[in-house]
Amino acid sequence: MKYSARVENSKNSHQVTLHAGENEHIINIAPGETGLGSSVSGGELLFLALATCYCNDLYREAAKKNIKVESVAVDVEGDFPAAGEPAKDIVYKVKVKADAGEQEIRELITFTNTVVEIQNTLRIGTPVVLTEFEAVKI
Repeated sequence: MKYSARVENSKNSHQVTLHAGENEHIINIAPGETGLGSSVSGGELLFLALATCYCNDLYREAAKKNIKVESVAVDVEGDFPAAGEPAKDIVYKVKVKADAGEQEIRELITFTNTVVEIQNTLRIGTPVVLTEFEAVKI
């Protein structure tokens, strides 16, 4: 499935549009304190992507195993040492409540860790390429 994200930003305006296949989602994120940029950082959104992907994938994998999950909590943390440097020491913790034995839930958690797409994308170091740009004089 094709995914895309678009940010349109100008003074006091920050619009976020996401696409997953044919589905469109608008996320309301306020502009930064100066009215420019975003009030949340890309690092925060990256960690949100890791947490969200794991959560969704756990429910998907649980359904395949006929495990009824009551709740999932995912905490992601890491460090961005300095401007321009990649994140370091990214770790995440998971708590799952489900209608299954403890060992079965543990196996679900560890298996999901092997198939979660966003984590796997980062783990292999997928290239991100700037393919086009436009500079407009005002």
